[in-house]
Amino acid sequence: MNAAEIKSMSISERLETMEMIWDSMLENGDDLLSPEWHVEIIVERMKQIEEGTAKYITLDELIAKRK
Repeated sequence: MNAAEIKSMSISERLETMEMIWDSMLENGDDLLSPEWHVEIIVERMKQIEEGTAKYITLDELIAKRK
């Protein structure tokens, strides 16, 4: 499957495909390790939450940032 084929799918077809991919990855969950850089980001974010310095945005704000 290539990008053009994915773009031609309906939203429901894309979501269904994503679900199938996630399900297939869960079957091999023990093989899925987070890279060290991801662990570092999570640790930093947890620290910010605990310190009360974490900043949150709404979904609408996130969408506006991505445009």
